Amino acid sequence: MTTTPQPIKIAILAMGGEGGGVLADWIVDLGEHNGYIAQTTSVPGVAQRTGATIYYVELFPAEQARRDGGRPVLALMPLPGDVDVVLASELMEAGRAVQRGLVTPERTTLIASTHRVYAIAEKTAMGDGRVDDAELLAHAARAAKRFVRFDMAAAAEAAGSVVSAVLFGALAGTGVLPFGRAQFEATIERGGVGVKASLKAFGAACAQAAEPPAADTAATDTPPEPAAAPAAPRDPQVAALLQRVRGEFPADAQHLVTEGVRRLIDYQDPAYAALYLDRLDRLARGADDGGALLRAAARHLALWMSYEDTIRVADLKTRDSRFTRVHSEVRLQAGQQLAISEFMHPRVEEICETLPAGLGRWLARPHAAHRLVARMAREGRVVTTTSLRGYLLLWGLARLRGIRRRTLRYQMENARIEQWLDRIAEAAGHNPALAAEIAQCQRLVKGYGDTHARGLANYQRLMDAVQRAGRHLAPATLRELREAALADEHGKALQAALARHALA
Repeated sequence: MTTTPQPIKIAILAMGGEGGGVLADWIVDLGEHNGYIAQTTSVPGVAQRTGATIYYVELFPAEQARRDGGRPVLALMPLPGDVDVVLASELMEAGRAVQRGLVTPERTTLIASTHRVYAIAEKTAMGDGRVDDAELLAHAARAAKRFVRFDMAAAAEAAGSVVSAVLFGALAGTGVLPFGRAQFEATIERGGVGVKASLKAFGAACAQAAEPPAADTAATDTPPEPAAAPAAPRDPQVAALLQRVRGEFPADAQHLVTEGVRRLIDYQDPAYAALYLDRLDRLARGADDGGALLRAAARHLALWMSYEDTIRVADLKTRDSRFTRVHSEVRLQAGQQLAISEFMHPRVEEICETLPAGLGRWLARPHAAHRLVARMAREGRVVTTTSLRGYLLLWGLARLRGIRRRTLRYQMENARIEQWLDRIAEAAGHNPALAAEIAQCQRLVKGYGDTHARGLANYQRLMDAVQRAGRHLAPATLRELREAALADEHGKALQAALARHALA
């Protein structure tokens, strides 16, 4: 019985700017210079993380085609269960390949980078929308015949190259293609662009991919080194706050409380962090649930007290650390100039809330001044933070931190926080588990602008349901309602869940 020769089928999943097209061209060039007929096609994605580009390559031996008396008919797209090699430039792309059925345990070698570039859905989720990396790795390992993975972004950075060169090296190291290392390297040299850096990245990846699988997993079994103790703070106010954390809060909550203190000092000042500890101390005295409520409150209270107002946004956009990070991300070279443009669209509501409370309330009322400001704020504007004018504009706005406690937004958020704490304290007296669930409802309140408004609306509807149900509300029911609100920021899923539990 004879079998019909099949082409080698390779799928590449990559995002824009990662060299996926270059990688596909390299594989085609590699095949065509070494006795193979090659064909490549691509389906572009929508944007950086709403959809990656899929490149598909098929290689067929030219000698076999001559013996068969014609040219093979090669496919234009990969089919589930019919791919030999999948190359993924990032861990989520590996997960997408598995989800589409392109990776199978009978035949597919999966080569993927383990670094993450978060998808749009992960970033815009009302709660923590990140997909668990460990689950992605486990699914990919089960789905593939062979799974080669390491942080290819770090390897590319170390070599001064891009992920495509690392993926090409890993492909060579696996030995799944009928070509030697010298043939791979000759392909890079024929490209003629960035040859030195690409060969460096290729060589490192080739060596790492050729290592036995045990070497890849052994590191995960090694317990992490204990973190070094932080240096003692020089500011006596900060030192007093940290001493208070150690003296007043249980050991299993101290890490979260300390991080909350640090966040709020960075956000405002030590006095604001002291208010945070006062509020937590109030809850700690009334809780008797093994610390679950205190830990939940420590995290979510710090997040709520550091709400994102216009002052905070301006502060983050003008920090030295941000400019340093952007310079690193774009690999700014000596002699090059970089312009950073921010699209900003503060609504009239944000403008009112940034003003002192009395003035803000006056401007928020419908009159000529309100209509004028609303008309001026109808469209967004671009602010170039690398220009003197743009930088000083945001820098000056960030300096309003000194009057934040007198702003309308502070008074509004402070009232909401106090009401939330009262509900938690009330529930803690009869049902600590319910109190912990109420604490986690803060996850709905995030961001600024329209995102904040939608989240706050869902939060208020949820708190109204808590008020109506009273002591009869089960913690599991509140958890279900909260997850429905997190799943749909427009509130339709929450409305359906409330109706299901007769709480609408």
